Amino acid sequence: MLQNRSELLFLYDVQWANPNGDPVDENKPRIDEETGRNIVTDVRLKRTIRDYLYDYCHQEIFVREIAGENEYIQDAKMRAEDFLVKDGEKLDKSKLSLAEMKRIINEEILRQCIDVRLFGVTLPIEKNAKEKSSITHTGPVQFKMGQSLHAVKLEYIKGTGAFASGSGMMQKTFREEYVLPYSLIAFYGVINETAAAYTKLTEEDVQLLFDAMWNGTKNLISRSKAGQIPRLLLRIVYKEKHFHIGELDKYISLHSEKVDEEIRDVSDYILDTAPLIRVMEKQKEKIERVEIKKNDRLVCSEDIIESLKTAGIPVEVK
Repeated sequence: MLQNRSELLFLYDVQWANPNGDPVDENKPRIDEETGRNIVTDVRLKRTIRDYLYDYCHQEIFVREIAGENEYIQDAKMRAEDFLVKDGEKLDKSKLSLAEMKRIINEEILRQCIDVRLFGVTLPIEKNAKEKSSITHTGPVQFKMGQSLHAVKLEYIKGTGAFASGSGMMQKTFREEYVLPYSLIAFYGVINETAAAYTKLTEEDVQLLFDAMWNGTKNLISRSKAGQIPRLLLRIVYKEKHFHIGELDKYISLHSEKVDEEIRDVSDYILDTAPLIRVMEKQKEKIERVEIKKNDRLVCSEDIIESLKTAGIPVEVK
C-alpha cells in the first residue's frame, strides 16, 4: 500500500480548442467572469486519465460507458453487479445476503478497478426492492478545479457543414463553436496516504496515474481537444506523515510582454518557478523526493531540476 503523502502540479496548454465545454452554456469553454481565466473541471481531467488507463494501459476502470444487450447504457447498480463474481464466475444474488453482496463487490472492485483505487466511488447495491445499501470510498487522489494562469480570449467560429440542411434542400447546414486561441491550465492535486489504505492504492497505481496525466493529455486527439500539450508535471513525495505544502499552483505565475489575452504560444511567456523552488527548499527536510517531467519548449525563470539538486532534494526526471 501507499505509505507517503504526495502533491501534484500539472500544467498543460491548448491552442484553438475547447478544453472543457459547459453543456448548459452552448458548450462554451468555462471562463471565470471575474478574472477572465479559463476553468477546467477535475471531472474532465479524471476522464482523460481513465480513458488512457483503459485504452492504452489495459487497466480496468469502473466508470465507463457500457451498453447491455438491449443497447441501454448500464446504470451504477448494473455496473456494480458486474463485479459480483467468484473465481471468474457470475454469482446469483438471490442466493446471497445483502452483506455478502457488498463484501464481494467491494473486494472485486478494489482489486480490479484502478480508477476506484485512485478516485474512490459511491455506488448503490440492491438485492431486491426492499434490501438496498451502498458502498462509498473517498478517493486518495483529489484535484482542485483547473484554472489558466492568465486571462483568456473567447473566439466564436462559424462555418458550413458537409451535408444539406434537410432532405431535398440545396443549402448546407451551418456549424458554430467557441474556442480559446490559447490557455495554459494548471491543476493541483493531493494524494492522501490515509485514504489510500482503504482503497488499497499502490505506488504502481500512482506511477500509472503520472503516466496517464502526461500521455493521456497528449493523446486526447479529438476535434475539440486536439492540440493539448503537457508542459510540466511535478510530484512531491513527503517523508513526514500527514504533511504537505499545499496549493502548489499558487507558487507559479506567468511573465509576458504581451497582454494576457494576446498570448498564443508557450514561447510568449516565462513561467516564474522561483517561489515554488524556494518553498520546496524551505521544506526539504520533509521531502523524500520530487518526480518531474517537463516539456522542452517551456521556459522557466529557474531550472527546477538543477535548483532542487543543488538544494540537496532528490529528483527523479521522468
